[in-house]
Amino acid sequence: MGCAMTRRSVKMAIVAIGLAVMGTLGVSCARSERAATQPSACEPGAAPVVDSVLLAFLSKARAAHHKADLAEASGDVAGAIASLESLTSGARPGGSTPLSEASEVLSDTYARLADLRSAQSEFDVALRDVDAGLALAKETTYFRGHLFEVRGLVEERRAKSMPEGESRERARKAAMDAFDEAVRIQDQVISSALGDAGPR
Repeated sequence: MGCAMTRRSVKMAIVAIGLAVMGTLGVSCARSERAATQPSACEPGAAPVVDSVLLAFLSKARAAHHKADLAEASGDVAGAIASLESLTSGARPGGSTPLSEASEVLSDTYARLADLRSAQSEFDVALRDVDAGLALAKETTYFRGHLFEVRGLVEERRAKSMPEGESRERARKAAMDAFDEAVRIQDQVISSALGDAGPR
């Protein structure tokens, strides 16, 4: 169940980010058309409203995740991981300080990698993926909360793989702590978005 939820999460995030970027492009072009006295951002030679590198990166991300879907569906988890790693290890818009849109896609990709690896009992490597994602998702956003959710899933799977004892209890506690942090972050995200419109 975890893998399926993470797949949907990543693809929804990429689509949403892509739509937001394209929406920005469309709005900017429309404004430029109305403002005839100002140079249009859609005209040849004008500074691009949306970085073409970012659009290429988002397209690459969609392709990498679709390819991972196909590999995973055929039981080739290693192939799915390799496809996703082509995204996390490749060039990214903004370089060492990625653009926010790229950071969001990458952080969710790291979450999916952690999900896949922990399902193969590669718990320590999975947690390194979570940490890599958290280094990109530093603000209080859905993406950071989702990474803590996946951290909880990794620790839950680790606990289930262990015999009863102190190590298993530590893993269970780590899972609970991570899930608590995920809930706390997502509560903040929801409250911030709803403002005074939330339930009382």
